[in-house]
Amino acid sequence: MTRLSVNINKVALIRNARGEHLPDLVQFAKDCESYGAQGITVHPRPDERHIRYDDIPKIREIVTTEFNIEGNPTERFMKLVLDNPPHQCTLVPDDPSALTSDHGWDTIRNEAFLTEVIGQLHEKDIRVSIFIDPVFELLEGAKKVGADRIEFYTGPYAAQYHADREKAIAPFAKASRFANEIGLEINAGHDLNLDNLAFFNRNMEGLLEVSIGHALICDALYYGISNTIQMYLQQLKED
Repeated sequence: MTRLSVNINKVALIRNARGEHLPDLVQFAKDCESYGAQGITVHPRPDERHIRYDDIPKIREIVTTEFNIEGNPTERFMKLVLDNPPHQCTLVPDDPSALTSDHGWDTIRNEAFLTEVIGQLHEKDIRVSIFIDPVFELLEGAKKVGADRIEFYTGPYAAQYHADREKAIAPFAKASRFANEIGLEINAGHDLNLDNLAFFNRNMEGLLEVSIGHALICDALYYGISNTIQMYLQQLKED
């Protein structure tokens, strides 16, 4: 069964709106795990508009499943991760001004940089995943720079899903088979939701983990967080 990691960025965004401590982010992470989440994901950005850098040590201390820190490996981000080693670090090439992540790494152009960064993370025994588009050459590049996993950027799949889901999944299904062939483990995330998740999961060979935040928190407004996590886990069960 593919594992579900819950991204709690949007919960932090609600907290920050009042400048106080509600919702309690640490308690929320604990509760997500107790409701069935198999991992907790955070994505601190330079402006700290949701997850703050000082949240990381507190969350790391209480996570009992898998802790995944995502982000652009700037000097500040790397210090944060190396000082608070998670189980997994997902490298994302998002611009500081980006509203949300919208593309994967060019692993060929950034070969030297990624090799250096991944080496530093491996010295701390941190598993490294690279946010990436479903392009064979880029996957080969991810393998070359030493990534343990890749996380497919699934925004294009979600955008095309209702118009033609077979066409939407095709490049990802092919890329998943190729990733398996060259020895890369597979994660996925971005705009996956209760409508499109099960179909994606069924068609991806070797999908180990999905990281979902925005859609899951939106659904939780209607269904409650406990029910919502169970609904997402149900989508990930094998037929």
